[in-house]
Amino acid sequence: MKSGDLPSGIDRRALVSALTLLPAFPQLFLPATVRAQTVAGAPLASWNEGSAKQAILNFVRVATDRTNPQFVPPEQRIATFDQDGTLWVEHPIYSQVVYCLDRVPAVVGRKPELKTVEPFKTVLSGDREAMARLSRHDLETILAATLTGMPVEEFEAEVKTWLETAKHPRWKRPYTDLVYQPMLDVLQYLRDNAFRTYIVTGGGQDFVRVYSQRVYGIPLEQVVGTIGGTKFGYDKDGKPFLTKEPKLLLNNDSAGKPEGIHLMIGRRPRAAFGNSVGDREMLEYTGAGDGARLMMLVLHDDAQREYAYGPARGLPESKIGTFTPALDDEAKRNGWTVISMKNDWKRIFPFDS
Repeated sequence: MKSGDLPSGIDRRALVSALTLLPAFPQLFLPATVRAQTVAGAPLASWNEGSAKQAILNFVRVATDRTNPQFVPPEQRIATFDQDGTLWVEHPIYSQVVYCLDRVPAVVGRKPELKTVEPFKTVLSGDREAMARLSRHDLETILAATLTGMPVEEFEAEVKTWLETAKHPRWKRPYTDLVYQPMLDVLQYLRDNAFRTYIVTGGGQDFVRVYSQRVYGIPLEQVVGTIGGTKFGYDKDGKPFLTKEPKLLLNNDSAGKPEGIHLMIGRRPRAAFGNSVGDREMLEYTGAGDGARLMMLVLHDDAQREYAYGPARGLPESKIGTFTPALDDEAKRNGWTVISMKNDWKRIFPFDS
């Protein structure tokens, strides 16, 4: 099966709670070489003037002003970012889901007896409609086969190789090219002002750590994601190693995000960025603290330059990155800023002219 020949109706929650490390899906994909970057000169150069850009500038001004009663000491300057749909493209399906499906042929190659066994047989067939009908148990079987049972170093090497070759079906570019330049600007602007930036994602922690430094300038120890188990052991030469196991330790989505933040970071964020109902609790948790706070949601309302989906504000329904009217209403009540991709961003990707 090639990257691009994928189903479009699989539920996110079924995957993320599956067993080990990812979000889920109903439509399609993202890999390669984009470093965190900003345009020289004024901060947030890829943003149009408006309330969203001003909210970021105002927050940083207040947080870093020692004379302001809402001044934030450097050790408390924590900013968290969802990944899929917030830092890079999540449609028509999450990149890690594409990776798992693309890995099925290799799994079957090592175990030929699986060729005629479901759900591997269906995935190998390339029948997108049939794959869209796979059950939750089927998806768990695929995840277990493609994300576990190997040393962590082997997994990292496989992901790196995949990122070098797999391409998004729309842009025909590696998934890691499809990061949002305005969000790269925000990451750098915050770091320039002594904030530590963290990825807090429903995706697999080990998967995202493979490329987080190269793509976002975020070191792997500042990635908080869905965590699967590992088991310590020794190889035939007595060298110690860790094997990835089909055991879910943390489902880092929805309420799991503040739980993961506490577990892995130990501080309540001062700023949080998301784009869907899976980020609600992270923004609520961030906003519940005292002092300077910034909570922002990316609204995908630009079908021409990227995608348009909601269903908030009359946008099309989506099982991936769902932004509901209820989430929109909560943003208004709580003073969260909704970023319009169409109106607030001058450009979407680093390669845009």
